[in-house]
Amino acid sequence: DADATVHALYAKGGEAVPLVESAFPGVTKDGAIDRQALSKYVVGNAEAMKKLEAIVHPLTFQHRESFLKRAEETSDVAVLDIPLLFEGGVENLFDAVVVCSAPVKVQVARALQRPTLDYPKLHAILSKQVPDWKKRSLADYVVDTSRGEEDARAQVAAILKEVRKPEWRKPAKQSKTSA
Repeated sequence: DADATVHALYAKGGEAVPLVESAFPGVTKDGAIDRQALSKYVVGNAEAMKKLEAIVHPLTFQHRESFLKRAEETSDVAVLDIPLLFEGGVENLFDAVVVCSAPVKVQVARALQRPTLDYPKLHAILSKQVPDWKKRSLADYVVDTSRGEEDARAQVAAILKEVRKPEWRKPAKQSKTSA
């Protein structure tokens, strides 16, 4: 879970804390990154965001590689939750890409339930992301999360069952010229 990894990197004692504080003075509180303070530096500031990403992305990459090495020894399938997969341009590193999606109204309503997020901030975040329709078109599988958690879990279980089959191969992408 890339988000959980970043939260751990930003937590008290996290590897990113001193590096981020050095780059963005005043963003720590009680030994952890204060995400509200950090967002004042980076939201709407492409240069600051690149600076932050140059710190955080290599650390998350190290955690991902460590996870994959452990998973390779113990599991037949490893699942990674990477919200900014397409934005990072790493989707081709994986055997299959699953996009969890819901109608835009549902996505916006869910996002705005977060106490630290308002519409202008959400708009700024979304403007930097690959649009949902594009992610769905690039995915090997799409999980519709609008019908609730139980239904989404069933869809994920079906995908896992399929990719565990010995004859499974990554689905061929439809060409833009095909029907």
